[in-house]
Amino acid sequence: MLRVASILVALLGVTSLFAAAARAEDSSDGAAFVAVPELQAGFHFLYEQKFPEARQTFLGWEKQHPDDPFGHVAVAASYLFEELYRQGVLTSDFFLNDKRFLRGIDGKPDPGRMRGFYGALRRARDSAQARIKTNRADPDALFALTLAAGMQSDALSILEKKHLDSLHQIKEADAAAEKLLSARPDAADAWVALGIANYIIGSLSGTKRFFLWFGGIHGDRKLGMEQLGKAASGGRYLRPFAKIMLALAARREKQDDLARKLLRELNQEFPASPLFAAEYARLTSRPIPAQIRH
Repeated sequence: MLRVASILVALLGVTSLFAAAARAEDSSDGAAFVAVPELQAGFHFLYEQKFPEARQTFLGWEKQHPDDPFGHVAVAASYLFEELYRQGVLTSDFFLNDKRFLRGIDGKPDPGRMRGFYGALRRARDSAQARIKTNRADPDALFALTLAAGMQSDALSILEKKHLDSLHQIKEADAAAEKLLSARPDAADAWVALGIANYIIGSLSGTKRFFLWFGGIHGDRKLGMEQLGKAASGGRYLRPFAKIMLALAARREKQDDLARKLLRELNQEFPASPLFAAEYARLTSRPIPAQIRH
């Protein structure tokens, strides 16, 4: 019995050493690759459409960690998500209207939010480029560059209706994501940028896609949904955003079972969200409660 106990103690000691080594390895990762409680709380606020609380949380973390590009990315995401929400982009009404979906919003985006968005993007890129100078394959830098280009592409295309400028950002996002995912396939949040771009471009007319093909830009609706699915199942911070985008794409593709599943999960995870509650109610033909209308 003493011998068995000694063996067990030795095994536990070896296991502890391996666990400690794994924790040490994880500690070298930036915020994009580990669960940071403050950032998790900020994104929870964001997905409940509590934008001031989300942004305050992100700005506080960004101030304490100016060298980590993901803090700047989170601030930028808070401005973009809020503007998309205020403009009604993240709804089936927008996605099922071909004119609006392919051409962009009516009117112009809020100038103050756009200034905040582009300021945060600039800080994210500056921080990422500083890391790239030391290590061209720095995963945190590549992650930030992927999301920065993807978010800017969305803003240019959907909010500012600068479609040609948006295509340039898509190419940047694609190049950064290819390097990132080859080194860190666990960076599932990066699939959001690629999935949205592939789906939107794949939804264009055949003539428009033909000309884009000569510029090296290829769109594919099915591939875009697959990429969004990877982020929706394996993402860390952008998983809910991937889910709502995939659900809305599923509505366009008449895949209502998939949309219903995703919206039900979002509604259960974020019961205080007016966006997710309203979209789930629309899909299931239920009345939208007055307190969650916007």
